[in-house]
Amino acid sequence: MRANLSLFQRLLPGARRAPTYDFPGGVHPAEHKTVSNRAPIAPGPRPAQLVLPLNMHLGAPARPIVAVGDRVLKGQMLAEPAGAVSAALHAPTSGTVVALGPRPIQHPSGMDALCIVLEPDGEDRWAERRPVADHTRLGPGKLIALLRDAGVAGLGGAGFPTSVKVNLGDHQRVEQLIINAVECEPYITADDRLMRERADEIVLGIQILQYLLNPHDTLIGIEDNKPEAIDALRAACADSDVEIRVVPTKYPSGGEKQLIQLLTGKEVPSGSIPAQCGVVCQNVGTAWAVKRAVHDGEPLLSRITTVTGDAVARPGNYEVWLGTPVADLLHHAGVDKERLGRLVMGGPMMGFTLHDPSVPVVKTSNCVIAASAEELPEPPPEQACIRCGACAEVCPANLLPQQLYWYAKTDDFERAQHHNLMDCIECGACAYVCPSHIPLVQYYRYAKGEIRTQTAEQIKADRARERFEARQARLEREQAEKEARRRARLEANRKKQEAATDSGAGDEKLAALKKEVGQASSAYKAAVKAAKTAEAQEADNAAELRARADSLKAEADRAKAALRDAKAAAPAPTAAPAESTALADLKKAVGEASSAYKAAVKAAKTAEAEEADDAAELRARADQLKAEADRLKAELRDAKAAQGPAAAPAAPAPSTQDKDTAAEKPAAAGAAPKAAGDDQAAAKRQKRLKALKTAYNMAHKQYKEAHAAVERAERAGQESDEALAAMHAKVEKLKAKADHCRDALDALVEQAKADILAHTGKDLKTLKLDAARAESALRDKADELERRRDTSDADTLETLNSELDALQEHAQLTRLALKTAVEEQGLVEE
Repeated sequence: MRANLSLFQRLLPGARRAPTYDFPGGVHPAEHKTVSNRAPIAPGPRPAQLVLPLNMHLGAPARPIVAVGDRVLKGQMLAEPAGAVSAALHAPTSGTVVALGPRPIQHPSGMDALCIVLEPDGEDRWAERRPVADHTRLGPGKLIALLRDAGVAGLGGAGFPTSVKVNLGDHQRVEQLIINAVECEPYITADDRLMRERADEIVLGIQILQYLLNPHDTLIGIEDNKPEAIDALRAACADSDVEIRVVPTKYPSGGEKQLIQLLTGKEVPSGSIPAQCGVVCQNVGTAWAVKRAVHDGEPLLSRITTVTGDAVARPGNYEVWLGTPVADLLHHAGVDKERLGRLVMGGPMMGFTLHDPSVPVVKTSNCVIAASAEELPEPPPEQACIRCGACAEVCPANLLPQQLYWYAKTDDFERAQHHNLMDCIECGACAYVCPSHIPLVQYYRYAKGEIRTQTAEQIKADRARERFEARQARLEREQAEKEARRRARLEANRKKQEAATDSGAGDEKLAALKKEVGQASSAYKAAVKAAKTAEAQEADNAAELRARADSLKAEADRAKAALRDAKAAAPAPTAAPAESTALADLKKAVGEASSAYKAAVKAAKTAEAEEADDAAELRARADQLKAEADRLKAELRDAKAAQGPAAAPAAPAPSTQDKDTAAEKPAAAGAAPKAAGDDQAAAKRQKRLKALKTAYNMAHKQYKEAHAAVERAERAGQESDEALAAMHAKVEKLKAKADHCRDALDALVEQAKADILAHTGKDLKTLKLDAARAESALRDKADELERRRDTSDADTLETLNSELDALQEHAQLTRLALKTAVEEQGLVEE
């Protein structure tokens, strides 16, 4: 709604003619500002301890970088920003960190928070300061980082970190930069005195904000009940492009959205922020803090705080160190505890009753009211709502407070959200005019807190569901891949069986003929032996036995002829592929490496028996040759496996049963040597590893004993130089021996690990990690099943049991893979 120029703007001398607007609702409570705004800003107290909460600002608490007992200087960083929305914390004076733990803080619930407790030393010694005379030479990026590290946050509202508020994206254009100098709440005069006394510094801070935001217009909004502050700002802004807009006195014109509507006519939509409308608001105190951080090199260490009320003898505005206990500030202002009836942190509209005066002053502590019982009496008892509608008339956010009250009271948070509960600025105007004395703001705060809690839990549940669904999809995918591999194996086996069946008939005939040949040959041999025995004894049946032998010989020859014919008629076996040149070279290299290793072992044993100086070196050389031979053997095995099994050589033409039997034996025993060789190699490697460990432990022990003996002799000073030299030489010799053993042991272990990688496709670390992860997942699933056994339904328990069985199978497979891999390479420790 565009309005005409108000009368008070026409009457003010030098006032700019600019359109003014209005916002709905609002109230006019008694101001009570003259109690504290008549005296200049005075220094605050110097307390014995400063309590510095890590969450003085909106966003993530700062992360402490000091420890108990550290001595710090004034302006030294005590806690660094933690996260995108955070601000640093600094020491308001020099002293010692005496505690780091939970302390009561300024909160309506009286909650505790992590605090740094600083004990001042009274010297007030500064850390190094780095003032920037010309902020334009620093650049926006470094300037924003400076404000973040200086801990500058909004000093008029929720304490939003300034570095975040001025760091807008390239796509966001700032039409208006608004400096909030309204200070509309009763009793509070901190910004009023600041503008009267330090207007020039405020304007310098505004110029830094202009440089960062590059706005089209810069407006200072100030109420018409501050004529001295208006004059001071006009004088300071005489040579700048900053426009001062004087607005009527009405509460809560200092609210961010209400001030934007007053000065620009823009209404910030529900759920949006001013930056999305091209507007950025900063408090006048924040502009002063920005100037001090940049031009003076001083981080945010103190703030102007109003101390007022009938129970203090010296009401006024004090520049107070952050962390100063409220009790010390009240004592400094001359509090009369007998008259003190109620202590309020903040203003009477949006502040809260303070039950513990030991809480500290923080970056957002703009006022402390020490009121008498008559000045701020306790609110009357809450009565029933009479539906008068007064709350809706004064609501500056155009809400329906009465409806929100009913929804909050009945925990109907969904409908409260539909009625834009989150747009409530908690100004207290509705409670101020309520004839039933209903604490409406407390109901709204309760409902907001519950909504935030439910939203956080819902987000957490959604993330858990997404993780579960992703895991289920992964398990199903793995199961499908496993099933596909199983079907592929079954198909391959089926085809192999079909191929074997086609050639089975011929093989059975040959087997029967071979068996017949064997039986006939055996019978023939037995008959020949019996005939020879009878002839030697000149028995009567000798001729008969010889004739029987000849008959069996003819039968055996007939069977052998039939076998030859059957073999000739059978399809020729596939010829074994000619051995490749690479395979032959590998065999040759394996033979040479094995020979070199055996020769090196023989030389090492001889040197060890003679206790030669190079015995350890020769043993290490033998171990290296052994590792090389094992590597070549592994390559040879892989090459043979890649080539496939060679066809059995054709059997020679049979002439006797012995030759036939000899031709059949190699084919029957052909698969055994490889497995037996692998087991033998693993056993040898394990034996060698054990021997090397024993040798290394013994050599290292001898080296340590010899080294200790040398140190004792040197301390005693009783040995000659020659004796000491001999002892040192012995120490070096033992050390070299231990190092050689260690190197050989490491080489053997690394070769075993390399063989594991070559055979399994995974290194030993990955196999162990897979087994550990499988065991961990199994334990977690078992714990989850135990927790939910009594609370979940049957379907859920069945699902959990199925998942547990799958995890048990997976864990067993990973354990078996790891065990098999280490056993095959001889790495199993006894």
